[in-house]
Amino acid sequence: MKTAIIYASKYGTTEKVAVTIAEKLREKNEVELFSLKQKANPDLSSYGIVILGTPIYAGKASKKMMTFFQKNEQALLRKKTGLFVCGMEPSRAKRQKELEDAYPDGLVKNAFASGFLGGAFIFERMNFIERIIINKIAKTNTSVSRIDENAIEAFIKKLLDVL
Repeated sequence: MKTAIIYASKYGTTEKVAVTIAEKLREKNEVELFSLKQKANPDLSSYGIVILGTPIYAGKASKKMMTFFQKNEQALLRKKTGLFVCGMEPSRAKRQKELEDAYPDGLVKNAFASGFLGGAFIFERMNFIERIIINKIAKTNTSVSRIDENAIEAFIKKLLDVL
């Protein structure tokens, strides 16, 4: 079954995770990656599985992703879907809430796989205001990666079980 991985990424972390997932899935399946930055509304008609990935900023999904699933929610509900988010929230309970709040309820309930896959602060790519905000909230002024390789592997395993 053909798979589309559609993601939004501002600094590159969600893109990095999406590429990792695609590489693993390509061993069993045909996979295409779509960045919403380059293609705002990819055609879903030829895909049986659609995986969506979004970064979380201040507890919310990216605007590009919200626009995409608002335009495509009905089509997505007819597909097998996987959902993931990338973020830096340390609390497990809040991570789950951010994951659930990132997507419409129908998509969350319909998803056969979902996961909070960690995140990163990449200061070199942030503007001055973003660096100040991250410094104030996260108490750090250096780049930090907390991509959760174990969570990515568990998410991939769930996806492979469906393929």
